[in-house]
Amino acid sequence: MELRPLRRSDGRAWRALRLRDRALIEPFDASSDLSWADRHSGALWRSHRFLLAGGARRGEVVPFAITVGDRFVGQVTLGGIQRGALRSGWVGYWVDSAVHRQGVATAAVALAVAHALGPVGLHRIEATIAPDNLASQAVVRHLGFREEGLLERYLDIAGAWRDHLLFAVTAEELPHGLEQLLARWRDTGGGTGRR
Repeated sequence: MELRPLRRSDGRAWRALRLRDRALIEPFDASSDLSWADRHSGALWRSHRFLLAGGARRGEVVPFAITVGDRFVGQVTLGGIQRGALRSGWVGYWVDSAVHRQGVATAAVALAVAHALGPVGLHRIEATIAPDNLASQAVVRHLGFREEGLLERYLDIAGAWRDHLLFAVTAEELPHGLEQLLARWRDTGGGTGRR
């Protein structure tokens, strides 16, 4: 499993995976007036990638493709990056259903968080997760994120304002970065620490 920058050529796999996994992704995806198919057209991929690249140039976002072998299997994004006294951001992720329960999402988030708290220079990373998204909660819990509370009517999902749980981790909690994140995962009965 590796993280790398998004490529223009990822569009076909991105579209195919998200169309196939609609039932898993859509309940937790932001509301849109577009149909699911229209939201995953070639034009929307180009727009999505263009917006992420622009945000990356401005230092607001760090987007990654998740790959297993050379195969695109999802995305992990550090976003909402704030500098100054705050030095924080959020992490968001999704993976192909074919790699669910194989530790791919957890490993990808561990790599992204270690990068955020290391080279990117952030102090705090948050994850906001729907209360019924137990798989996503397991990812951050395995890595030692603490649950900080409930954000009421936080995001417009599936046409309604939905509550989300707030999870976070800070640099002080991870002085050993990736090594410590992977050790936490192993200690919870998760991964082997292999990438």
